Amino acid sequence: MVRTLRALRLAAASAAAKARRAGQVTVELLLVLPVFMLLLFFIMEIGNLGFQTILAHHCAYELARIGSLLAGPRGDNTGGGESLANQKMQNVVKKMFPVTDVKVDGALVDNPIPPDPQSGQQSRDWLVTMTFPAKLIFPGSSYFLSDKPRSSKTKKIVVKVRMPVEQPYFK
Repeated sequence: MVRTLRALRLAAASAAAKARRAGQVTVELLLVLPVFMLLLFFIMEIGNLGFQTILAHHCAYELARIGSLLAGPRGDNTGGGESLANQKMQNVVKKMFPVTDVKVDGALVDNPIPPDPQSGQQSRDWLVTMTFPAKLIFPGSSYFLSDKPRSSKTKKIVVKVRMPVEQPYFK
């Protein structure tokens, strides 16, 4: 009888210890899970921003290519000029990003290298500045990464691309 009573007490103590351990695991999970999820979302958001940065750089490069072809002089010693190049770039941006408010601006700038020794012409570059509002999509990480106001959940990416303007040889 005493032996059975002792065995019952040991079994009850063992069951209580198991229940405490199960509760401890639950509490630890509840403490660690939010931090883990925030870290996971943060890593995925960095990947999303990387993708959108590559997209913005590629689009700015294409716009600089279009602008450099239109802004420079043609063979008849006339050029499209900055206004035509900027207008064409605005049209292309509307086709690339019909929903977002991407801003693009282009300008002709002098190249810092010396003039061409054969033609004596100073080379010029077409400088494109594009502002791309990248949308942040994962919860939690957008609070740390977004620009103010934080409720907009966007990060502004500014890209500058310089493209040489080809000039025909005039003598």
